[in-house]
Amino acid sequence: MSVREEKFLALASIDYEGMTIEALRTLFRKVLKSGVHGLCSSPYEEGQEPGDCLSESQIRRRLEIIKPYTKWIRSFSCTEGNELIPIIAKEMGIKTLVGAWLGDNLEVNENEIEGLIELANQGYVDVAAVGNEVMYRGDLSEEELIEHIYCVKKHIKKVPVGYVDAYYEFADRPNLTEACDIILANCYPFWEGCDQDYSLLYMKDMYNRALRAGNGKKVIITETGWPSEGSSLQGAFPSEENAIKYFINSQKWSKEEDIEMFYFSSFDESWKVDKEGDVGAYWGIWDKNEKLKY
Repeated sequence: MSVREEKFLALASIDYEGMTIEALRTLFRKVLKSGVHGLCSSPYEEGQEPGDCLSESQIRRRLEIIKPYTKWIRSFSCTEGNELIPIIAKEMGIKTLVGAWLGDNLEVNENEIEGLIELANQGYVDVAAVGNEVMYRGDLSEEELIEHIYCVKKHIKKVPVGYVDAYYEFADRPNLTEACDIILANCYPFWEGCDQDYSLLYMKDMYNRALRAGNGKKVIITETGWPSEGSSLQGAFPSEENAIKYFINSQKWSKEEDIEMFYFSSFDESWKVDKEGDVGAYWGIWDKNEKLKY
């Protein structure tokens, strides 16, 4: 146990020994107030899920809540009201990483890509993401996805175009990596069962693997986070304490090393339980009622 603690302190550069949960909350609020590079948008209110149409008022309200704390917002879709996210964000002075959600429905994919191109050409997109974890889900072939990426690159100019997936996909799929202007890597020590004590070192390795695969291309961490409640996964345990420590450690590293990172996520969303189990509802910095959790 003593060896493990020594490793943790060396990796995290923060000594949490003896800190109460209230002291951790105070430190969390201090780090959040100092600002983060980016947050992933969580626009769905309680009772909503993808497929429901988002209203301008709910998007505007949630962006107003997070605006004081972030420079960037990441959105995941360009239809069903999601297309309003980058428009309102730009109005508020927030930069945007805008995604087209691609799946196994060709008509939906066409609408998403058309929406992304239109938003980019109207000046609402700073980074364009063609798909999110499509390879992980197996919704399209690699060749189909690459074709979509080149299509978007052909129709928009002066906006870097990439694809979002787990960090290892960029090493495993060199043709996909070559098609991207920028590497958009999701890095989740939690989902690989990593103990919180070693999670920062693990994420650094994830990032460096994506960096090597990119062969000189810029790498952005498009998602990382830790759930505050739910079932454990091997050595990874959801808790308020672990979620706070992971947030603080990741933000400290991000600023020290100038890593562009989007934290997942802004708000808790209950609909994620169907896809991710009970932990799915507890990734937010704010709860489902839009109250700061820590």
